[in-house]
Amino acid sequence: MQITLKACILLAASLPLLALANAPQPPHDAASLREACGEYSQAGMRDCLIKHSKESELALDKAGKIAAGRIAGWDEEPGAIKKARAALVASGRHFIAYRDSQCQFVASLSGGAAGNAHEIRRLSCVAELNFERAEQLNSAVSGLAVK
Repeated sequence: MQITLKACILLAASLPLLALANAPQPPHDAASLREACGEYSQAGMRDCLIKHSKESELALDKAGKIAAGRIAGWDEEPGAIKKARAALVASGRHFIAYRDSQCQFVASLSGGAAGNAHEIRRLSCVAELNFERAEQLNSAVSGLAVK
């Protein structure tokens, strides 16, 4: 059986997605993230959620780069590649605006709570939505045929 260059490229492009799929996944929903950080004081919980938020930003950035790379190597007409690349950039900007608005709303549901309650809710929301977006990006480009 002869392995073609195209098959090697497809395999290489899929490895990051396979690694993500097989890696043990920490909880990504806001409630589970708050629960995972709940063993700490309020300030410690906020710091724990900052860590998860930063991890989610890295996951989102990595997924965006993988998506852009898959689109760039897509076996499709140049016009379609250009359109998909522009749509990816636009959807990223819209996602950030949505995430920030949504998480401010979620934080506001803490009402008159004292201390770090608002920030705890906002950070867990940010992490949840970033992780979800990363999964969406990975799923969206996983089936693209490469050149």
